[in-house]
Amino acid sequence: MQGRCLCGRVRFDVDTPVSACVNCHCESCRRQCAAPMTTYLGVADGRWRWLTTPPKTFASSPGVERSFCDTCGTPMTFRSENMSGVMHFYVANLDDPEALSPTLHVAYEEKLSWLALSDDLPTTIGPDYTQS
Repeated sequence: MQGRCLCGRVRFDVDTPVSACVNCHCESCRRQCAAPMTTYLGVADGRWRWLTTPPKTFASSPGVERSFCDTCGTPMTFRSENMSGVMHFYVANLDDPEALSPTLHVAYEEKLSWLALSDDLPTTIGPDYTQS
């Protein structure tokens, strides 16, 4: 699967299958993406590539790095030391964001009270998830 930022300067490629596809409700993801929640896919290192200019990175909190296109500002990735060896790409940046469906809500305790969800996906507390 491939994806890109808004202006197309940063492009990436990921091998399938991916490790996970989850909805995140944490404040940091909400702020980075300016959205009430975001959906990301986890990809093991070695199973993804930058096809063009890599994005700029920002250490948003201890042990967490986020990236963005320095031309158009599109959020691109999130990486946490707690989930080492995995890069998380935002599903909305995929060329075909319909290719994946989330299977879990993470950091559900931070969900905005006015966000009404009608799915039956399981929830976890905190941003970490465990792959079975």
